[in-house]
Amino acid sequence: MSADILSLSKARKAKQRAGKDKTAAENRRRHGRTKAERDADKARADQDARRHEALRLTPRETSDSGTDGDGTQTP
Repeated sequence: MSADILSLSKARKAKQRAGKDKTAAENRRRHGRTKAERDADKARADQDARRHEALRLTPRETSDSGTDGDGTQTP
């Protein structure tokens, strides 16, 4: 029964390298997309938000600036 000799510093560096590789892969996935793919994702998210809002039981009150049509402040 002979045990393999293990260099702790090499094992530590290999673990760090694996973590960096994982981070790099995540960044490639997140940032490595074409403009068409980003636009499609944004359109899908906007559509999902509109559908979610449409299914709301009590509609939200929309007040853009907090003023009435004549410019007076609404309470």
